[in-house]
This record gives sequence, structure tokens and C-alpha cells, in this order.
Amino acid sequence: MKYLLGEKLNIDWKVATVTIVSTLLLIVDHYYTFTAYKYWDRLILYFVIPLLLIIILFRENPKEYGFSFGDWKLGLTYTALGVLIMTPVIYYLGSGNATMKTYYEGFLPGLPWTTFLDLLGWEFFFRGLILFTYTRKFGHDALWLHAVPFALAHISKPDIETLSTIFGGFAFGWVAYRTKSFVWPFLIHWFISTFIIIVAAGVV
Repeated sequence: MKYLLGEKLNIDWKVATVTIVSTLLLIVDHYYTFTAYKYWDRLILYFVIPLLLIIILFRENPKEYGFSFGDWKLGLTYTALGVLIMTPVIYYLGSGNATMKTYYEGFLPGLPWTTFLDLLGWEFFFRGLILFTYTRKFGHDALWLHAVPFALAHISKPDIETLSTIFGGFAFGWVAYRTKSFVWPFLIHWFISTFIIIVAAGVV
């Protein structure tokens, strides 16, 4: 229909497609499993499928969605700062936290490769596909908009972690936006997730 209730609709089909597909992928991830390991499922759902969407349906270069090293010098700087800042924060909040310990016990085997595979797709999904699609339409507002589904996807994790994710999502998005790459927020997130598990397990 060209008109709905007398008002012409002007919908960006790529924004609509990414919003619908990303929502469905998050729901599928929550309710279904396809392999013996969740991190393989997430690599398929959040890395392979978005990559195919960009190449086959959008007919674009994945580089336009952060699939590159971008400004690697700035990326290395942000990554180093992220690690330096988050190390004491994670240790302070996670050490001796019963909720964190209960949730993350059992996650230690397989580190750091389990978190690597889990978050490689996760970061390309949020800081690649969604962020750069939204940025074209909404500009800097995309930094907050893409952080909303990111935060909601953390529900069921420890509350102290979930409450921080709207701000963490913005920060990760800012790093991706400034460097034009999802790689650097991925590296920061990989460190954070791995270190949280190590701290919660009482290894350090």
C-alpha cells in the first residue's frame, strides 16, 4: 500500500531488513540450538548470516560494515585503554560476587577460544551490521539505538552486568564508529568476557 491512514510511508528497506533479521536472530538464538556448542551456533547466526546478508542481499562490500581493521592505530589505542580501565573494574565488581560465580561457573574450560568464537559473531552483528546500517540513517543516534538490543540480549545474565550494557554498548559502538571497524570493540569485549569468567571462578 502506498498510503496508510493518509500518510505516505518512507521506509529505508535496509534499516527495516536489518531490524527484522537481527530481532529474529536474537530470538532464534534464545530458543533454539543447532550444534553441540552454543558458541558455534552464535558464530553462524551472528557472523555467517549477517555476512551473507551484506554480500548477497545488499550487494555491498562488508568493509562498509566495519569488516576491516579500519584505523588500526586508533584501534590499538582504544583497545589498550579499554583493557587498562576495565581490568580493575571487573576485578572489583566480580571478585567474591556470588551471583557472578553462580552464573559463570562451568564457563572456564575452553577459554579463551570459547569466548573468542562466541563474541566474534556477536560483535560483528552489533558493531558491524546493525551499527553501520543505522548510522547511515540516524547518524550518531545509532550509537544509542544499536545499544538497546545489545542490552536486552544480556537479560538473564547477572544484574550488575546487564545494567551496565546500555553504556557498554554505546562505548563499544563509539570505538567501532571511530575506527570504522568491529575488530577493536571485539578485542575489548573478548578480554572483558574472558576476564569476568576468570575472576568469577576465583582463579585470580
